[in-house]
Amino acid sequence: MTHEIAIVGGGTGGTVLANKLAEKLGPELDGGDVAVTLVSRDADQLYKPKWLYVPFGEATPEEARRPVRDLVDDRIDVRIEEVVSIDTDAHELALAGGDGLRYDEVVVATGAELVPERVPGLKEGAHHFYGEAGAVRLRDALAEFDGGRLVLSVVGMPHMCPAAPYEFSLIVDDWLRKRGLREETELVYTYPIEAMHAKPELAEWGEPVFADRDITVETEFVVTEVDPDAQVVHTEDGREEAYDLLVAIPPHTGSSLVRDSGLGEEGWIPVDQHTLEAETAEDVYAVGDAADVPTSKAGSVAHYEAGVVADRLAAAARGQTPTARYDGKTICFLESGLDEATFISFDYDTPAVLRSPSKMLHWGKLAYNESYWLTAKGVM
Repeated sequence: MTHEIAIVGGGTGGTVLANKLAEKLGPELDGGDVAVTLVSRDADQLYKPKWLYVPFGEATPEEARRPVRDLVDDRIDVRIEEVVSIDTDAHELALAGGDGLRYDEVVVATGAELVPERVPGLKEGAHHFYGEAGAVRLRDALAEFDGGRLVLSVVGMPHMCPAAPYEFSLIVDDWLRKRGLREETELVYTYPIEAMHAKPELAEWGEPVFADRDITVETEFVVTEVDPDAQVVHTEDGREEAYDLLVAIPPHTGSSLVRDSGLGEEGWIPVDQHTLEAETAEDVYAVGDAADVPTSKAGSVAHYEAGVVADRLAAAARGQTPTARYDGKTICFLESGLDEATFISFDYDTPAVLRSPSKMLHWGKLAYNESYWLTAKGVM
């Protein structure tokens, strides 16, 4: 009987995993002993880090999109359809078209979704760059901005790409200076905990950098409501922050599929942080943003997790004991302006290390942005 592996989600984690399985299980796939099916709700994969550049005219939405089928090895069965439920007892996926898909193991790579409506007034009063429509709308707003009070507020945690709030703040500072608008603009950065970032090393690095750029920092700033008419942000402790342009990191949630299938209450799947096996059901793995692990919701995490899960699934398919483990490895470029960047790396046991910002690292990030599709294909 064919060993069936299903992957739910066609983002970074899902496609990297599918291609690594094709590499590791080539003979078994060719011989029909193993079958791998990737089910993606969306026909296109989006490279989300590109959205940060769209508001500044440094990228176009089209550059952030590729068809999922073009990214995945031909030996993988790709189905562009929505999974409506996962029956972990019967080991079966129910698809929107009415079909069922049996699995021996399933990997959930459903990512994260924005829920700005959780905060009254946020959707109407704030811009964001966490999607094509939001990034384009923010681009248009920045094009018309001629000075005033610009507030970047981290409203929801956890969120995709934890470095992005820093990056936007430092890029927009540089962008305004180059346009002669910085003296007419007051920049404010808010964060909902007692430090300016959840990663202590990033908070320590950010304090002098933001001070040097004359960016006001407000911590323990828990947003409860936005008043779009008065252009004021209200907080849990009664503070108010006026704005002329508000850019927010909206609340995120995991997939409703995860919640409805009983795999995780908030849409994040609790997993063993080393094996990525779900704690809520057998024969279920999670990678990427869907996995609740004590590290960042970043693309590099999905990439490294996918490699570990591919090793474990390949071993299981061959009747061997899986031994691969994820150590929390995370790497991330952080743009510190329009033409400089730093680089961060850490794992579960090693504190984050930041390199000195440089033009070389900026160009390194841009180069990776262009070559990302090779990563998704499993080439890099």
